[in-house]
Amino acid sequence: MVFKVSKVPTTPFDGQKPGTSGLRKKVKVFIQPHYLQNFVQSTFNALTSEKVRGATLVVSGDGRYYSKDAIQIIIKISAANGVRRVWVGQNGLLSTPAVSAVIRERVGADGSKATGAFILTASHNPGGPNEDFGIKYNMENGGPAPEAITDKIFETTKTITEYLIADDLPNVDISATGVSSFQGPEGQFDVDVFDSAIDYVKLMKSIFDFELISKLLSSPKFTFCYDALHGVAGAYANRIFVEELGAQESSLLNCVPKEDFGGGHPDPNLTYAKELVARMGLGKSNSEVEPPEFGAAADGDADRNMILGKRFFVTPSDSVAIIAANAVDAIPYFSSGLKGVARSMPTSAALDVVAKHLNLKFFEVPTGWKFFGNLMDAGLCSVCGEESFGTGSDHIREKDGIWAVLAWLSILAYKNKDNLNGNKLVTVEDIVRQHWASYGQHYYTRYDYENVDAGAAKDLMAYLVKLQSSLDEINTIVKGARSDVSNVVNADEFEYKDPVDGSISKHQGIRFLFEDGSRLVFRLSGTGSEGATIRLYIEQYEKDSSKIGRDSQEALAPLVEVALKLSKMQEFTGRSAPTVIT
Repeated sequence: MVFKVSKVPTTPFDGQKPGTSGLRKKVKVFIQPHYLQNFVQSTFNALTSEKVRGATLVVSGDGRYYSKDAIQIIIKISAANGVRRVWVGQNGLLSTPAVSAVIRERVGADGSKATGAFILTASHNPGGPNEDFGIKYNMENGGPAPEAITDKIFETTKTITEYLIADDLPNVDISATGVSSFQGPEGQFDVDVFDSAIDYVKLMKSIFDFELISKLLSSPKFTFCYDALHGVAGAYANRIFVEELGAQESSLLNCVPKEDFGGGHPDPNLTYAKELVARMGLGKSNSEVEPPEFGAAADGDADRNMILGKRFFVTPSDSVAIIAANAVDAIPYFSSGLKGVARSMPTSAALDVVAKHLNLKFFEVPTGWKFFGNLMDAGLCSVCGEESFGTGSDHIREKDGIWAVLAWLSILAYKNKDNLNGNKLVTVEDIVRQHWASYGQHYYTRYDYENVDAGAAKDLMAYLVKLQSSLDEINTIVKGARSDVSNVVNADEFEYKDPVDGSISKHQGIRFLFEDGSRLVFRLSGTGSEGATIRLYIEQYEKDSSKIGRDSQEALAPLVEVALKLSKMQEFTGRSAPTVIT
């Protein structure tokens, strides 16, 4: 039987604009007739024909509600557009980092290589019939589509008149591995359902010393806990931590992937990873049980991570700096040295200090993983990270939550390799405090003012830009608020010229840089239907060893006062306190 290709007339939907993380909307929006179909066809129309006709595509995601239906629809549209084969992770599950790895590493039984992927995820947003769904396209380097492509997709969504679909192609059973072959008007079309973990596990084993890590995990002194928050990381946790590294199964929390993430918010931070936070001794109530030595969590699509020690939280900004400082010694993949390091602009300058000490190339980029991808493709960057719990390296072109956990376990294993039978292990907290002693500490916090009137938010930002023209005026306000805060030596609006492709990104945030290395950063985030979010990042650099290790809100209090006075926050927004403090 030869499947038929139907041309279905359609009309455009408003607002199908993919951001850096693809198109994210409520499930109710995605299930409208033609909605997903329009977006997928628009993507095919925006790509060059060799990326579609005869090509191999990966289609999978974090398993959230509506994924299974979406995969069948995308298979049928792919077949109708002349795609040669579609690769699907078993049960439709592939973490975002695993998709990147599959595009870069996997070779099909017939020698085929993937040229792109549709990833079905809304990352750390909740899932379920009333929650969020998302779709994004990744390129042949394994990274997210660049702006030139996403802009073209958006333009195409505004003018689409029809899409192609192979309606009579039967649904493929994605719960069992194996290849299903079909005949179409242009010849054979295959759907290859494969083991979700195999390529990713192989890549991790080529990067890290699994033998050294398993010695740490088998030490009776070392206890460990990993929380997948019912996201797709669960599909990898058992394979890597239990089967490969010998951890106890009881050390895995919420590691069964669920369409609604168990009703929770799959965002690995101190607010949403409640169970892990309590188990690590950082909850409100002190339990009698001794917390594990090491804990970590992932988000829905497993590209973000949170690292915890016993009763100790590691900030994402410190985490990337500590990984970079220890990578060459502790991680075989980096044994011949780092090509360079990079961070997003709002992330603390802890990484900058490491780069300076180790004489490494250093880049400060706008928020968005694609900026790191360009640097990596050009061989300029090995390790990178952002304050929003994303850390990664040039092994793939996405941030990678499990990679970050294995990096920390590698550092712990390396520091303890001659000490596993000793009295006391070197702990996460020891490693962080040793790092502060060597490099100084960056006290860091983020204030989010959510759903602020969009007009008021824009006025506040415009006022700050105007203020930046006079350092004297700024420092008069600073000293008037707190005489114990050092002078502002530089004030600007961050813009980035990409050293690889020469593209320029403007208006990426307003910065005030102080003489002692402290910073204030103001950013506007998404002016959605709910108004705007103002993010204020406050960072105090401390080299004086007697002032290291204090409570961060206490250490930052003077700078917070300066930031609120400088920006006239309450005057512009009517808010006396932020919605969220991170």
